Amino acid sequence: MKLFIASDIHGSAHWCEKMLNAYRSEKADRMLLLGDILYHGPRNDLPKDYAPKKVIEMLAEYKNEILCVKGNCDTEVDQMVLPFPILSDYALISVDGIDIYATHGHKFGRDNPPPLKEGDILLCGHTHVAADEMCNGLRYINPGSISIPKENTGNGYIIFESGSFTRKLL
Repeated sequence: MKLFIASDIHGSAHWCEKMLNAYRSEKADRMLLLGDILYHGPRNDLPKDYAPKKVIEMLAEYKNEILCVKGNCDTEVDQMVLPFPILSDYALISVDGIDIYATHGHKFGRDNPPPLKEGDILLCGHTHVAADEMCNGLRYINPGSISIPKENTGNGYIIFESGSFTRKLL
């Protein structure tokens, strides 16, 4: 199984298009989105080409390939317009013998992890800062943000394949 993992699109049609081009190019089996799909939030500037309705249309084509968890900027109204479910706070995914706890990161994250087994993967977005480090006995991985990266980490995503995580820039 090859997973394409991204977070924090925040309604940017420009960066969503680049992300979908990368998804097609990677030929991944599924896309895992870690929340904050349409709204940019009051703490962030508007991302390039902020157009949530266009992002909805773009993602709709991939609705049967998307797994998504709820971010702090995602609402019930967003769920009404998106053709795939987003209102779960987390997903526990077992792939290639690895347990991955996927969440946005605003409730559980690097500094306040959920109760997991040592060696599990905690996969979060939210901070907009890419990371891959050991923390509290867990491997903490963050793809950063598709549209509004912070701390010079660049607009990026992660590919999970054959038990390995690889971050790539758009």
